[in-house]
Amino acid sequence: MDFEFTEEEEAFRTELSDFLDAEVPDWWQGMFTEDERAMPFTRELCAKLADRGWLTMAWPPEHGGSGASVWKQAIVREEMWAREEPRGPQYMNLNYIGPLLMRFGTPEQHARFLPPMARGEVIWCQGFSEPDAGSDLASLITRAEDRGDHFIVNGQKIWTSYADSPADWCLLLVRSNPSAPKHRGISMLLLDMTTPGITVRPIDTMAGPHEFNEVFLDDVRVPRDCLLGGQDHGWDLVVAGLTFERTGIARYARAGRVIELLVDYANDAGLGDDPIVRDRLADLYTRYDAARLLNYRAISMQAKGEVPTVEASVARMHNTQLEQAVGHVGLEILGPTGQLRAGDEWAPLRGEIHRYWTRNIPSTLAGGSLEVQKNIVAQRGLGLPREP
Repeated sequence: MDFEFTEEEEAFRTELSDFLDAEVPDWWQGMFTEDERAMPFTRELCAKLADRGWLTMAWPPEHGGSGASVWKQAIVREEMWAREEPRGPQYMNLNYIGPLLMRFGTPEQHARFLPPMARGEVIWCQGFSEPDAGSDLASLITRAEDRGDHFIVNGQKIWTSYADSPADWCLLLVRSNPSAPKHRGISMLLLDMTTPGITVRPIDTMAGPHEFNEVFLDDVRVPRDCLLGGQDHGWDLVVAGLTFERTGIARYARAGRVIELLVDYANDAGLGDDPIVRDRLADLYTRYDAARLLNYRAISMQAKGEVPTVEASVARMHNTQLEQAVGHVGLEILGPTGQLRAGDEWAPLRGEIHRYWTRNIPSTLAGGSLEVQKNIVAQRGLGLPREP
């Protein structure tokens, strides 16, 4: 299978890369950078990308995009994630929430929600996981009571990125029919985060700046015209959305950038001749290249109009395990100083390795755990029976 990019695609990559090199500042360290300039920067960058037609280039023309090929979309993801995703929270809008709205939304919802996304003016968060509904997401109990022209929602969500002040809207998963089988009584709502009854509390983690939140919903009123995809049919949207998510994040590109940092560090520190260091770095690069090609395999299926369910799970498993391996090897190479955080004057590589390691400890859980991905491969790919 040929994964070569065309000359036109490579020219686009060069143009985009040069633009990002000029626009992304040195202090940017990812979507949760501890700097008051971070959110204004992402908004300004997204406005510039929109002006160039690059922000929603993957979207069809009728929704403000240019209908770019899946390979051009892959180039954008690689270049963005190699720079710690400077679009900030907009990546969720562009690669996940926007496509869901296009596929399942009404014409009125398209007109209301998609144009602000295409301009980079609105931030969304995702309210899926609950304290007792993570990998088994269909066990969620946040209740939406049908009141005719609106729903009344009560419950709790957890691990919700951007739910604090940046988020304007939330893609909210609720139980709308407690009498139905657990996968059938679920609906998806579009929740205005300024609605009365919403309380957001930050969750502090060892990664440093808080990126996750708890969201409490007490008698929150959601208009019926903010129901997405039909009542009690929310699980179909979840399945479609997770496929978008698993092929919409180029984690391997971010890992590749960190591997390059480690190679440069090893050479500068006189470790380039150390056989153990060489072995570790060569292993990381091999795993990086395998992850990249597995992602390309899933993308090639999308290019042919196929749905890469199993292939996306295989790629995701390799991506997340690669991220964790890069963090572990990075700490081994840097030694004790690798534990110093960003901002410490003695931290090698500006504390990048410590931040990368702590951020990726849960990467094999988020968006579908490693065990869930293995079950998908076993059942849908190998035809094995469901796990008892």
